[in-house]
Amino acid sequence: MTEKEINELKKKLTEEEHHSFGSLLELVTVLRSEQGCPWDREQTHKSIRMDLIEETYEVIEAIDTDSPTLMCEELGDVLLQVAFHAELEREAGHFSMDDVTDGICAKLIHRHPHVFADVSADTSEKVLDNWDKIKKEEKGRKTAASSMESVPPALPALMRAQKVGKVAAKNSFDFPDTDSAFEKIGEETREVREALDSGDGERIAEELGDLLFAVVNVCRKAGVDAELALTRASDKFVRRFTEVERCVSEQNLTMPELKMEELDAIWDKIKHKNG
Repeated sequence: MTEKEINELKKKLTEEEHHSFGSLLELVTVLRSEQGCPWDREQTHKSIRMDLIEETYEVIEAIDTDSPTLMCEELGDVLLQVAFHAELEREAGHFSMDDVTDGICAKLIHRHPHVFADVSADTSEKVLDNWDKIKKEEKGRKTAASSMESVPPALPALMRAQKVGKVAAKNSFDFPDTDSAFEKIGEETREVREALDSGDGERIAEELGDLLFAVVNVCRKAGVDAELALTRASDKFVRRFTEVERCVSEQNLTMPELKMEELDAIWDKIKHKNG
C-alpha cells in the first residue's frame, strides 16, 4: 500500500468508535507497513510461534476460571495471532484471511453432511464417526499408521500420547480393559528400576517415557483426560507446598532449615486435613 493509503487507514482506525474484524486486519497491515512499527515488521512465523501457544493457554485459563471478561480479552489476543500470520502470507502472495475463512467454512460444510446434506447422524457418536471418515478421505489417509502419524508432534506430550492411543484403539490395537492397562504400569515400573540401576542415561529416559505412556493409557481407558489430570495434580501440589511454607514461616523458620522428614510430617498433616 502507498504511504497515503496507510495514513488514511491510520486516521480511519483512530476515529472508529467500534472496531470490526476488518479493522483488525487493517490494523495489522498498518503495523507491518513502513509507516508502522519496527518490531512488527521484523516478525516472522517462527519468531512469534510461541506467542500463539501462550495466548491459547491464556484462553484456557480464562475458561477454567469462568471469567467472560478475561476470555473476551484473551480471544482477542489469539485472533491477533491469526490475523498476523495471515498477513505475513498475504504479503508473500500465498493466501489471505479471506482464503482462511473460505477454507474453514468449506471444511465445516463438508464435514457436517448431516446438517448440509442428506446424511443421517442423530447422536454425537455418529457425528464423530462421520467426521473421522470424511477427514481421512480429505487427507488421503488409507492406513491406520498414516492417521497416527498425522497427530501433531508439537502437541503437549500427554495430549499427543492420548490421541495416539485413541487412534490405536480405533484400529483394535488396545488393552481390553482398564485393569489390563494398569498391569502395564507395573511392567514398565520394573523396567525403569532396572534402567536406574544400570546408570544408563538414555535407557533411563526411554523407560521413563514408556512408563508415562502406560499411565496415559490407563487415563484413556478410565475416561480421564491425562493433561487435565496432571494439571490438577500440579495445582494441588502448589497449594500444599504453599501451606507447608506458611506453617514453617509461623515457626519463624525457613524450609531449608528443616530436614526433609520434618517437612514430610507437615505435608502429611496438611494432606490429611485438607484431603
